[in-house]
Amino acid sequence: NINMDTKTADINKEEEFEQPKQRKALKRKMDVDEGEDDSKMEQMSSEKMDTVLKPAFPPLKKEKLADGTEIRKVPVPRHRYSPLKENWMKIFEPIVEHLKLQVRFNLKTRHVEIRTCKDTVDIQNLQKAADFVRAFLLGFEVEDALALVRLDDLFIDTFEVTDVKMLKGDHLARAIGRVAGKGGRTKYTVENVTKTRIVLADSKIHILGSYQNIAIARRAICNLIMGSPPNKVYGTLRSVAARATERF
Repeated sequence: NINMDTKTADINKEEEFEQPKQRKALKRKMDVDEGEDDSKMEQMSSEKMDTVLKPAFPPLKKEKLADGTEIRKVPVPRHRYSPLKENWMKIFEPIVEHLKLQVRFNLKTRHVEIRTCKDTVDIQNLQKAADFVRAFLLGFEVEDALALVRLDDLFIDTFEVTDVKMLKGDHLARAIGRVAGKGGRTKYTVENVTKTRIVLADSKIHILGSYQNIAIARRAICNLIMGSPPNKVYGTLRSVAARATERF
């Protein structure tokens, strides 16, 4: 009887151990199925989110008027009203006579508006005229800004003194003074050596010239801002400019 009882107990134990295995297997299958369902649901939700979150931008429209003419508007800063008024005919003539465009100064919006007309030959002239007016409003002379109309490989680069070195108060004023020099001597020297035109407008610096010449002038100005003496900058400028001319 004891042997029979132990055998039945062993059988019962085996049965007890076997049953949970089957349940675990079932549970694992259920977990896998649930995991697949979750992944499918996540994919579906992500697809839905993509469709919802994707920005639907309409195609860009050119700034045109009702009759199909294109227009450019250049904002005029307050301190450039009187120079614009004095030099208006110098700006007006090349835009209207040479580029065959129409130009006006809108007194309400304070913008110089340039648009194409029936006589306009090349649509690129509109951008050239806008760049010409923008260069004048930045502070360049009309004759220098006019070079943007005549030549294709001229650009304007703008940066601030604080972009090179964080300066404040008297330190900033001294850095601007180093760039300008006594009576503008340093600025004129950099302009003549690099064949560029430079405008110092408070802490902003605008450089007009070809890409390579702008890079040379900008490096020289950055050295002056950082505190290099002008004589040292002149020497490096002349050697760099000589090398640049030898290449061409």
